[in-house]
Amino acid sequence: MTRPSPHLDLPAEERRPVVIVGAGPAGLAIGNILRAASVDCVVLETESREFIETRPRAGIVEEWAVRELRRRGLGRGMLDRAEAHTECEFRFADERHRFAYTDLTGHRHYVYPQPMLVTDLVREYTEARGGDIRFGVRDVRLHDLDTDRPSVSYLCPESGLRRIVGCDFVAGCDGARGATRDALAPGRARIARHDYGIGWLALLAEAPPSSDCVVFGVHPRGFAGHMPRSPEVTRYYLQCPPGDDPENWGHERVWAELRERLRAAGAPALTEGRLIEKRVLDMHDYVVEPLVFGRLFLAGDAAHLTAPIAAKGMNLALHDAFLLGDALDARLTRGDGTGLDGYSAAALRRVWDYQEFSQWLSDIYHGAACGDPFRAGTTLARLRRLFTSSAAAGAFAEQYLGTAARH
Repeated sequence: MTRPSPHLDLPAEERRPVVIVGAGPAGLAIGNILRAASVDCVVLETESREFIETRPRAGIVEEWAVRELRRRGLGRGMLDRAEAHTECEFRFADERHRFAYTDLTGHRHYVYPQPMLVTDLVREYTEARGGDIRFGVRDVRLHDLDTDRPSVSYLCPESGLRRIVGCDFVAGCDGARGATRDALAPGRARIARHDYGIGWLALLAEAPPSSDCVVFGVHPRGFAGHMPRSPEVTRYYLQCPPGDDPENWGHERVWAELRERLRAAGAPALTEGRLIEKRVLDMHDYVVEPLVFGRLFLAGDAAHLTAPIAAKGMNLALHDAFLLGDALDARLTRGDGTGLDGYSAAALRRVWDYQEFSQWLSDIYHGAACGDPFRAGTTLARLRRLFTSSAAAGAFAEQYLGTAARH
């Protein structure tokens, strides 16, 4: 919860218009937007720079997000390294079905792993735009959020002393377990949560992709996913019990299950390789409402979590950042508070739309393995409709690509 200033008889040691807590895609994008507008800010991050630039995370970036990053001078790395994808593939009932969404809509997906985007954003923020980012801070606390002079304090990793930064606004971008979520006073927020009751074994394989696109395997033994990450590394997912121990999944078992669940007539054999990451993700979503608490504005995973079922998390974080960064710029440079007043409602419209799609897609991915013959049959009916109905295909493509004109 928000705390009073730790030294009520002392002023803040320094003052910035904005303090950004968290150096993920949302926090870094906001920082870059503010620095481009000559608004001073500081980013506080509990982890090291090496950690945030290497931790495995999402890789799918929607076309609108790529376009916005490039427009803001933040997509230079993508120009050289991102892979454009124009179709995906479903495998079910021992058949392969290509879904050519670019032919259908003219839009595409891009594969650009989050660590690469974070590296780009850190470099742009610190080196090109002169931004201040402090890594390895500890015990971050937020104070006086309901006043016009909030502050953020933290323990300095070098001195061990508590430092205080006064500000006008705080951007909370430090995830579900961060200090900004902890600062919410009881009763001030509604946190809506949905648990799917399933787990995904998330794998990184030191192996070239076995297909030129994302592949979704819908199988009675459980869902399997194949997601290209680079010419040398492939992300795989396997449905498993929630809370399962990754150590239960040895090399041979993993590859046997992947071969079975991604099997289809005419499909090429999987290229196997060393597993360099294994972790179990319990599938759940949550949404915090509203996203504004006094002078605190939540963005990214601090505000909402979308299970990786629909690959929407990084895209939602960037959408929040574009809205909030522009709104803070308008308020601090022109005195226009319209964007800040409407931030929560505008961000949540897309959030809820993506949550609904994630829930719908979960029924598709996991229905065949639920143990209910009726649900399994309706799952296959939905899948076949995607390839026999132009209306169904168009509706799916719009949500999959995030191209709806309004949310």
